[in-house]
Amino acid sequence: MAANEYVVRTKGLVKEFRMGEESVRALNGVDLDIKRGEYLSIMGPSGSGKSTLFNAIGGLDKPDSGSVFINDVDMAQLDARELAYLRCHTIGYIFQTFNLLPSMTALENVTLPTVFAGLTTDDGIERGIEVLNLVGLGHRLHHRPTQLSGGQQQRVAIARALANNPSIVLADEPTGNLDLKTGEEIIALLRELNKKQGVTIISATHDYKMVDVSDRVVWIRDGKIAKIEERADIELAVGAIKDESAH
Repeated sequence: MAANEYVVRTKGLVKEFRMGEESVRALNGVDLDIKRGEYLSIMGPSGSGKSTLFNAIGGLDKPDSGSVFINDVDMAQLDARELAYLRCHTIGYIFQTFNLLPSMTALENVTLPTVFAGLTTDDGIERGIEVLNLVGLGHRLHHRPTQLSGGQQQRVAIARALANNPSIVLADEPTGNLDLKTGEEIIALLRELNKKQGVTIISATHDYKMVDVSDRVVWIRDGKIAKIEERADIELAVGAIKDESAH
């Protein structure tokens, strides 16, 4: 596969954190290639390093050593303005806590990234309406977050992540604050967007239901990749997973 068929490549990522007198290595030499248009889930127990890897890929956290390439661009070589431009135009972010501004309507929350991308107000509003329709919330444009359910708020957050037409969407525990049924709806929506829009989705998750829609699953343990599995090679008892998720 040619290099430009990979949307993300990491080489030898190392990240350490100080915990009092001790130094904890959250990432310990991580090499990972992510294919364009892929749905990839990063899974592992708390403290495994999956969130640190996720943040490094998204340019939210700088590794101590190693490299992250986005579309063959080495993020370490970018200055602050260039990094901000790349993050604005290439990556959309979905967070567990939605991170919506409570004083703004759904449409205003979604159009906010388009302002930073330099779109005119009219173009931003047009794009905002388009992506809110895409996630099934065209009838809730002028509702504020407090007037929306958790699932609707996460749909607004997904629409916001898509506002600047990114090639990558990073989803950090996107079902973590949702009930089982709503979580399943959000997972199905992300997969549909991945298939229809061709956007690469990288999810850091504890939710085993996410495995079923993933093309590949990266299992992280102790700051290293323990294994990478193709979906076809993973055997899951769906009933057992649903039971586990309910607890």
